[in-house]
Amino acid sequence: MIKNFLLNILLTLVWIALTGQLNYANFLFGFVIGFEILWLLVRRTDKEEDKGYFYKAPRVLSFAVFFLYEMIKANIEVTYEIMLPKFKMKPGIIEYKHELKSDFEITMLTNFIALTPGTMVLKISPDKKTVYIHALYLQDKDKFIKRMKNGLERRLIEVFR
Repeated sequence: MIKNFLLNILLTLVWIALTGQLNYANFLFGFVIGFEILWLLVRRTDKEEDKGYFYKAPRVLSFAVFFLYEMIKANIEVTYEIMLPKFKMKPGIIEYKHELKSDFEITMLTNFIALTPGTMVLKISPDKKTVYIHALYLQDKDKFIKRMKNGLERRLIEVFR
């Protein structure tokens, strides 16, 4: 998988050298073209480890877009709360039982929770199966837990496994 990623970066740099323009749009376009070229070359092989990159890359992109959307939405909620005199906050603490296996996955989950405005990780249980989260806008605990399971945790599992 790393081999294909590095080849994709190499093809991107070749594209930039051929066009003679180094900017974000040209880099992104070269990356997409390199991805498609590698996909066309690798899809005929029987090696599953070579094909893994082409399943992971769209998942990473999907996760990035999802997290960016969630962060913008949370920023708007917090800004709205600050600007208007109405008090709509309903803070609370959630005991969130996750299905992550490795310490790295748990660390990534807690980092992404902490990066989102309005949420903060308070504690991880000693058995590492439960995370205690403080949320500013906790209207319904079950809805929050379902949103975490179907959103952030599911996408993290797709990316890291």
